[in-house]
Amino acid sequence: MTAQDNVAVCDSAGKRIPVVEYKFNPKSLILPASLITVGAVGTAIDGMSDFHLFTRKESVKKIHIDDYMEWGMLAWPFLCDLMGKEKHNWADQLCLVVLAEGLNAGMTRTLKYTVKEPRPDGGAYSFPSGHTANAFLGAHMAYKEFKDSNAWLAYSGYALATFVACSRLYNNRHWVADVVAGAGFGILSVELSYLIYFPIRNAIARKINLKKTNSLVLSPVVNEYGGGLYLSYSF
Repeated sequence: MTAQDNVAVCDSAGKRIPVVEYKFNPKSLILPASLITVGAVGTAIDGMSDFHLFTRKESVKKIHIDDYMEWGMLAWPFLCDLMGKEKHNWADQLCLVVLAEGLNAGMTRTLKYTVKEPRPDGGAYSFPSGHTANAFLGAHMAYKEFKDSNAWLAYSGYALATFVACSRLYNNRHWVADVVAGAGFGILSVELSYLIYFPIRNAIARKINLKKTNSLVLSPVVNEYGGGLYLSYSF
């Protein structure tokens, strides 16, 4: 019997924070860049802004579900968490959503007040569609989290986001170019949030884990020679 056999270790270091590696793929920017370009060109070319999916401007009975779904789609990734296996935990997802929404709002609102494109119904600030951008933000985040584990959850959000875009057209609140660009900005904001968030998160995790390597071990020791107290501090 040795002292090592009888030491009940009490380590104050605690649980280490996992480092989540994320590899950025530049090709992921092709889709959002293409959508934004198409929307911008469609808005810039004379006459293209008059193209409307329903080819009408008269008063219609508006539906308001798009106003609710715009924000509801931000919760879509968390709802999917209840139905499948997500890639990252809810805390990381929450940080990603907040960061993505901040980027999204900054880009779309800046353009709205810069371009000042008239809406089909006579309102202002049509380009790009903020409702569509928020909807595709939630849809694309669900895609990022579930594309490797559940195809249904990964792609179904896009159908919901497309419904929001079509609702904006039906309500005469946007031109087609507006919602196309809005979808691009929503997707782009998610890609940028992943690119920005994980290097910062992992740097913080490594710093905290380094501090936790300073551990204190205190335990009673009993062996054939008697008893005592085992004390160890590593740094």
